[in-house]
Amino acid sequence: MLPIGPLMIEHRLIEKMIRAMQGRTEIWRREGRIDHELVDEAADFLRVYADKCHHGKEEGILFRELSRKQLSEEHARLMEELAEEHRSARKTVVKMVEAKEEYVLGSRAMLPVILNCMEFMIDFYPKHIEKEDKHFFLPSMDYFTPEETDLMLKEGWEYDKNLIHGLYKEKVDMWSLR
Repeated sequence: MLPIGPLMIEHRLIEKMIRAMQGRTEIWRREGRIDHELVDEAADFLRVYADKCHHGKEEGILFRELSRKQLSEEHARLMEELAEEHRSARKTVVKMVEAKEEYVLGSRAMLPVILNCMEFMIDFYPKHIEKEDKHFFLPSMDYFTPEETDLMLKEGWEYDKNLIHGLYKEKVDMWSLR
C-alpha cells in the first residue's frame, strides 16, 4: 500500500461527515436554529479527525517529504494551495466554535455565522478532496522510491497510533494550567 492509501480512505469518512453536516445545516437554516451539541460534534470531528489526524499526516509526512524533492512547478503550487486550504479550514472551525459559544449565551446574531461556517466546510471539503485524490496524491508518489513510500506509510501508522495519547496529554496539560 502507498502512503496515500490511508489518506484516501480517511477522505471517505470525511465525505460522510460532510453529507451529515449538510443535512443538518439545511434543517437548521429552515428552522432558524441550531443544535449546539451537534455543532460541537462537527467541530470536534473537523478538529481531531480531519485536521489533526488527516491533515496532520498530509502536512507532517507527505508534504514534508515532498518539500525535500525537486517538484514540478505545478506540484509545488498545488501543494502550497492544499496547505493554505488546510489553514483556511482551521480558521473556519475556530470561527464556528466562537460563534456557537456566543449563540449559546443568547446572541441570535451568531446563527448565520455558524450556518455560513458549516456551509463553507460543506462546499470546501468535496472540492479539496477531489483535488487531492484526482490531481495530487497519485502524481506525488512518482517522486519517491518504493523504500521511501514504505517508510512514509510506517510513519503514518505510528502517527495514528500515537495520536490519541498526544491529544489527551494536551488536554491534561491544559487542565493542569488552570
